[in-house]
Amino acid sequence: MKDRYDFSQGERGKFYKPDAVFRLPVYLDETVEGYLAKKAQAKGIELSDLVNDLLRKEIEIIETVK
Repeated sequence: MKDRYDFSQGERGKFYKPDAVFRLPVYLDETVEGYLAKKAQAKGIELSDLVNDLLRKEIEIIETVK
């Protein structure tokens, strides 16, 4: 690394996108992912859609029990 960098020609906010969506990566256990991938394929839907549906149902249950 250099001791100093020249940012005098830099442009602030050049790559800033106010409507950008940041998605956090979610890592599933290998066996869980395999099981859910098979279920998603059998239903003809994407794995992410199946996982989101399952999590929405789980959230409903948690909120009902509160």
